[in-house]
Amino acid sequence: MVASIQYIEGTIASYEQASEANRHTPARKGNVIELDADVADDVMIAGDLHGHRANFNAIKKIADLDARPGRHLVLQEVCHGGPTYASNGGCMSHAMLEDIARLKQKFPDRVHFLMSNHELAELTDYPIVKGQKMLNLLFRYGLQEVYGPATEKVREAYTGFLASCPVAVRVAQTVLVCHSVPEDLAHRPFDVSVLDRSLEHADLREGGAVFRMVWGRDYTCENATTFARLVHADVLVHGHEPCHEGYKVPNETQVILDCCGQPAAYVILPAGGPLTHAQVVERIAMLP
Repeated sequence: MVASIQYIEGTIASYEQASEANRHTPARKGNVIELDADVADDVMIAGDLHGHRANFNAIKKIADLDARPGRHLVLQEVCHGGPTYASNGGCMSHAMLEDIARLKQKFPDRVHFLMSNHELAELTDYPIVKGQKMLNLLFRYGLQEVYGPATEKVREAYTGFLASCPVAVRVAQTVLVCHSVPEDLAHRPFDVSVLDRSLEHADLREGGAVFRMVWGRDYTCENATTFARLVHADVLVHGHEPCHEGYKVPNETQVILDCCGQPAAYVILPAGGPLTHAQVVERIAMLP
């Protein structure tokens, strides 16, 4: 059943207001959110969600943003996954993306949704196929189920929101949270200016700087050390990689968190720094 006009208009308004909040987050510098003791007490960081509603609810409960005004919440990758509509098999994860926008509305300075590869795919129509299914198409079917003839207007609103999302969050001066890292940095130079300047169309396309940041899967010590040096960080925290234990520690620079199944891991870091890799790892906790 297609949603009411009031609901559709409310969804579009949420995306538009969340986009404005993204662009005007006080702690944002270029495409990075800078969180230190001057603006935050602590920061909760979650891994990929991919439509996992129970984990999303658990994260919100633990974050407890209403009762903890000094806490910030970093979320990533909700699109593509989770339950589907019985009528057309459409992906219901669009509803979680809408919830992210509403959460950004409610806590405009303290909720930060990272650019991730599946969101970038929605923004640029980059095809993702898993299990012989086109995830972008299933996502569109889900939108069509709820929004009917207004689907394109809603799509325009959510792509505007995705285009406004930060690329990374820096915590306690030494920790950079980004969805992943570019591959093969020893042989392929990376345009680190993408963190500071306005994004260009080429940055989002295959081979561009943002594309490389969210799609790379090079977790070698050498590559991690190179990227950390480029972005002036000691520790890198990512999503992107499936983790059967809820998290991975592939080397002494990187930590990977995963929240799209069970077990699922998160970390809460003090905003006052600096923090070492060992101090980040020892703070990892599991969702109930």
